[in-house]
Amino acid sequence: MLCDRCGQRQATVHLTEITNGHKNETHLCQVCAGEIQPQGFGFAPQLNLHHFLAGLLNHELGGANYSQQQAAGEKCTKCGIAEGQVVKQGLLGCGDCYTLFEDKMQSLLRRIHGNTRHTGKVPERTGGSARLAKEIEKLKSQLKEAVGREEFERAAQFRDAIRDLEKTLEEGAGTDGN
Repeated sequence: MLCDRCGQRQATVHLTEITNGHKNETHLCQVCAGEIQPQGFGFAPQLNLHHFLAGLLNHELGGANYSQQQAAGEKCTKCGIAEGQVVKQGLLGCGDCYTLFEDKMQSLLRRIHGNTRHTGKVPERTGGSARLAKEIEKLKSQLKEAVGREEFERAAQFRDAIRDLEKTLEEGAGTDGN
């Protein structure tokens, strides 16, 4: 499928907008999508992800009460970006910034996502051990809750299920190496 805008390159960005039950699809190549992105795709209200994250970071750090001295903050030794620039732009400068600004990013992710660890879906054909590990993690959380509520019989059931899944996981790891 060719780009709807230039008609020359293969479309790799596909946008679907549904307004009042009317569906509008736009197919763009990487170049045209890059040219349009700074102005927005015509959606109202226009939302730039970087500005959105900058606003969240600014709010997380105290909003209008965030002083100029605090805004300067720590600086990354690798790329030189300061905490204030991250707050203003909503962008990190390099991979080291993730470590340097980790505490602020953790609280932001927790607020947006509800967790600091991705817990999305795993493809059926490749996610055997990952799915088991996720199920074990879920059961451990339920076990902890049951113990907290002093439901020890239920906790024992969770414990046994965890052991069974861990055994299955270990057996699967042993056969993968052969």
